[in-house]
Amino acid sequence: MRKRWIALLGWAALLGACSAPTVPDFTYYRLPRPQPLPADPAPLFSQALVVELFGAEGVYADQALIYALDPGAQELRQYHYQMWTDSPSHILQRRLIGLLRDAGVAARVTDELPASAQAARVRGAILRLDRVPTADGGYHAVIGLRLRADAGDGTPLLDEYYRAERPAAGRDLKATVDAYGAALDEIFAKFHNDLRRGSTHAG
Repeated sequence: MRKRWIALLGWAALLGACSAPTVPDFTYYRLPRPQPLPADPAPLFSQALVVELFGAEGVYADQALIYALDPGAQELRQYHYQMWTDSPSHILQRRLIGLLRDAGVAARVTDELPASAQAARVRGAILRLDRVPTADGGYHAVIGLRLRADAGDGTPLLDEYYRAERPAAGRDLKATVDAYGAALDEIFAKFHNDLRRGSTHAG
């Protein structure tokens, strides 16, 4: 009987040693709160402003965070267990809607008007959203966006490429996510300033 128990314990130990490794938990990241845009003294648009869903292709269309293997960001990979809380297309759309709404750019800033409704429109495309290593062992958050704005009658107001790069305060992913937030604040502030110059009281 004793020998039988020893054999069973041996089999249990062997099976335990051969068990699959524990799968890491997923970690989801939110951007930090944005820096408010300066309030407009009067709405820039007499009609509603629609911010459409940001376009994204390839690796930027997925929910996983992206990192570069080299400082030139020629080789990119996706993290397996580090994810955004939503797709970047939705995150950036909601962030820009909130900022433009709070700044009073238009009486109504939304994403819900039908395509047939006459309204000013903002369209964006994500071209870069990379965690890039630096020569000193740190990381930079690099963002590239194409942003276009059209007046309510379809007149093009601006169509620009915006790029911002901010250093992360630490080597952990949370520090890079905070740097993403600062880079987006810079880009959206530039876009708002361009919008002010090109579309004051535009239809």
